Amino acid sequence: MKKYAVIVAGGTGTRLGGGLPKQFRDLKGRPMVWWSMKAFRDADPETEIVLVVHPDYIDSWKKLFSTLPESDRIIHEVKGGGNSRTESVASGISEIEASEDVLIAVHDAARPLVSVSLIERGWEAGAKYGASVPAIPVTDSLRHINKDGSEAIDRKDYVAVQTPQVFRASVLKDAYAKNPGMTFTDDASATEAAGWKTALFVGAPDNMKVTNPGDLEIASLLLDLENV
Repeated sequence: MKKYAVIVAGGTGTRLGGGLPKQFRDLKGRPMVWWSMKAFRDADPETEIVLVVHPDYIDSWKKLFSTLPESDRIIHEVKGGGNSRTESVASGISEIEASEDVLIAVHDAARPLVSVSLIERGWEAGAKYGASVPAIPVTDSLRHINKDGSEAIDRKDYVAVQTPQVFRASVLKDAYAKNPGMTFTDDASATEAAGWKTALFVGAPDNMKVTNPGDLEIASLLLDLENV
């Protein structure tokens, strides 16, 4: 099956501080988003990579990319994002054929530690079920906030969802076509709104999302451990 990796890097990353969006910040000598691009390339070199960037930073990304060693210049297409993640994903998949024989993995650039094995599990689940997401058990205790305060809930009934979320192109494109103008926190929410069921596959605890100050340092340490 033909594969596309749509890497969403359309935010401005203000929570990390500094003027550069977090997806372009340095991580072990490479822009953070590059590590996701590399993982998808390593998992299957024939995967077509689409990088969705905030329109204000397209030129900045191209200049940054041009400074990389030639061997690290992973082939990809750049598309402008929208005002929300949903709009950015819609832009990223807009020119992909809505086929049963095409797979689309949607991945957040803020998860630079995605592994080849996780990506491979995603391709397999997406091909089998049509709509699939990686998930890991919740390890923290959980409480539900209600009008009287809060109450404990059983964490075994919940999982934490990650990316890449993997779909047959026909499923994902149908979902976005049926829900124009709506905003979703992830792509499985869009496919479920269109009537599709979501399959879970095994995620990875170290597939962390870089969000707050200090997360880049943690990601750097984890990359060091992977190479030990």
